Amino acid sequence: MVETRHQTRLLTLLRDEGPMSRVELGERLELPRARVGAEVTRLAEVGLVETAGPSASRGGRRSTLVRLAGDLRVLSVDVGATSVGVAVTDASCEVLAHAVEDCDVRQGPHPVLRRVAELAAKIRDEAPGRLVAAGIGLPGPVSFAEGMAVAPPIMPGWDRFNVRDHLGGLWGCPVAVDNDVNAMALGERHAGVARSTDDLMFVKIGTGIGCGIVLGGKVYRGVAGTAGDIGHIRLDDFGPTCACGEVGCLEAYFGGAALARDGLALARSGRSAHLAEVATERGAVTARDVGRAAAAGDFGAVNLIRDGGRRLGQVVASLVSFLNPGMVVIGGGVAQLGHQLLAEVRGAVYRRSLPLATGNLPIVLSELGETAGVIGAAWSATDRAFTLSS
Repeated sequence: MVETRHQTRLLTLLRDEGPMSRVELGERLELPRARVGAEVTRLAEVGLVETAGPSASRGGRRSTLVRLAGDLRVLSVDVGATSVGVAVTDASCEVLAHAVEDCDVRQGPHPVLRRVAELAAKIRDEAPGRLVAAGIGLPGPVSFAEGMAVAPPIMPGWDRFNVRDHLGGLWGCPVAVDNDVNAMALGERHAGVARSTDDLMFVKIGTGIGCGIVLGGKVYRGVAGTAGDIGHIRLDDFGPTCACGEVGCLEAYFGGAALARDGLALARSGRSAHLAEVATERGAVTARDVGRAAAAGDFGAVNLIRDGGRRLGQVVASLVSFLNPGMVVIGGGVAQLGHQLLAEVRGAVYRRSLPLATGNLPIVLSELGETAGVIGAAWSATDRAFTLSS
């Protein structure tokens, strides 16, 4: 639907900053008034923009505001290792409806994407409109250009399954496929605690551990799309076995699965009465159980979080020294361990990184929670929909 690069810039500006007058659009885009008027007229004809009432007076006759069409809708999906979230947003990536449910990514692409489609159909009824784009984040290495996961360690059956074509055929719209942590980083960059921070790191601690890197306001993916895969940085040649098949990875020490494993070991050894009670009742322990035990003052659980936080902080400190970001945001399910975890990460980073890099560096918890991934996926989707097709 987009025919010129000026239309791309205009739509992106309206998405990022809201309704504007034609005069403001011309000033921001550095285009003559006649050209702006022609582009707006054409975008209105295809239903992408509409008028939105008079603008604030700047002297003389008040001009009419232009905004993205109110009935445009974007589907955004956040697939995790153990859950899936689906949202409907407007074209400015504001969430209108959102649903999350348990789902095991190891079932493979067909069962998981079938459930995604069912959830999408349900929540689209809550926010009807014209679907113009969709975005999805996956918990593994993703070839952004090809729209598929490539050799993902925790996603059996997904290797090179063409998610973009599958969902594009189902929904009849452009689809953007990215790593889930990249999507979360975009969500934080545009709608969260890191709003308008051009250089940031988003560290997700869930079943796995990853890092979304935003440089100059754009996600840095690397040549093959694997930038930020910090969960598989090796800390010890003789450490525990990781899901990737190697040993001693950060993820093997402090991912959600590692916390559950070590929490169960605490329970069985009798070093945690709280977790022993949980294990007796359910036969298993989760990372969330470890967090609850730590919050209740359980000594063994507190030590697990401290040890894991210190290891994570060591890796983050190296990244801070290398990238010198403006902010570090910690998110994901395990980040719900909260300020005990944050204190350990902060301590390690501030001790190990250069004072110049950390003197004005906020290290904070995500405020978006479960919506970070779907907001970021919507942003990627609108980027794709608003880009001039080659």
